[in-house]
Amino acid sequence: MARLAADGLSNREIAERLFLSPRTVTTHLYRIYPKVGVKSRGELAAMMAERSF
Repeated sequence: MARLAADGLSNREIAERLFLSPRTVTTHLYRIYPKVGVKSRGELAAMMAERSF
């Protein structure tokens, strides 16, 4: 989910790919951001590119 968000997909697009509701995606991303120390999708993309996840 984090990779898809970092790749620029919207919550709706991520939800469709993973067969989830967009609200579930929002909740998961909200919980992921503090754990990896980012505050936005842009920061998430930069962090993931930097660490080669």
